[in-house]
Amino acid sequence: MWDFSIAKALGLMIRTAPFLIFRALVYFGIAAAVVIATGAGAGTGYGIGLLSDEEFRASSTLWGGVTGFSLAAGVIFFLRDYLLYIVKAGQIAVMVEYLDGRPLPFGQGQIAYARSVVTERFGQASALFALDRLVKAVIALISGLVEGVMTILPIPGLAQVMGAVRAYLKVAVGLVDEVILAHAIRSRSENAWEAADDGLVLYAQNGRAMLVNAAWLTLIGWVLAALVFVLMLAPAAGLVWLLPGEASGATFVFALIFAWAVKAAVIEPFELACMMQVFFNVTEGQEPQPEWRGRLTQMSDKFRQLGERAVGWKPDAGEAG
Repeated sequence: MWDFSIAKALGLMIRTAPFLIFRALVYFGIAAAVVIATGAGAGTGYGIGLLSDEEFRASSTLWGGVTGFSLAAGVIFFLRDYLLYIVKAGQIAVMVEYLDGRPLPFGQGQIAYARSVVTERFGQASALFALDRLVKAVIALISGLVEGVMTILPIPGLAQVMGAVRAYLKVAVGLVDEVILAHAIRSRSENAWEAADDGLVLYAQNGRAMLVNAAWLTLIGWVLAALVFVLMLAPAAGLVWLLPGEASGATFVFALIFAWAVKAAVIEPFELACMMQVFFNVTEGQEPQPEWRGRLTQMSDKFRQLGERAVGWKPDAGEAG
């Protein structure tokens, strides 16, 4: 049914627990900041609303909360490349080391070790972010190719459900870019652009297996996230009770925020641990096939850009290694 071991993934998370805790602190800190900013905005709006009637007070409280939420979300958006560099890529690095049987330091030393690996492979955060964007664009193309193949399979009724399948697969490939980064780290290549280029070709060669496993993991992840959301409704309602004015709708929003934090901090690392197993297993012993590389080069400007960056890479360019 799938090509990963849940027990192995859980063991991987336990072995890299220092990074899991670090990740949890970061994402729960973000969730808390969003809630505080929203509450502060709502409180400010409520105070302004006291200058007028009840209808104006309700409106100003709502818009104050929306403004606080938007400001916090904007700050997080601008920090996304830093989060990728420090949090996601760091955890990928220690997971790769563990899967390859290399010894890992304990405690905070594991975080420092991961940072050194990421810096060695990718250089500046801006370079990793640029690489990640190119990889995501190519993954979207490869997924489209696999979906196209599925539409011509002689399966009754398949064409009627492909709209839903496409929408689902767009969500399901969300972690594949991180798997490609894992390949770039595992390859030990100084040229991360070239390693990512090879990783994408290997992904294309095994696109169906990768998508099937990604789809299963996405389903498992969202079921777990839904359960977390239900559990978070009660504490979210308690927070809303502390807000000024009528803000019952915020219960749903706050529960979503905390459920997102749990998904980002705990569920996504589990999904990543599984997807890394899948990629490493299905590509074991394979070499990137020239025909697939040529096909991607013809069809994707982003893949060509990635290849150009790989060819033009220099050790002193500050982009990787």
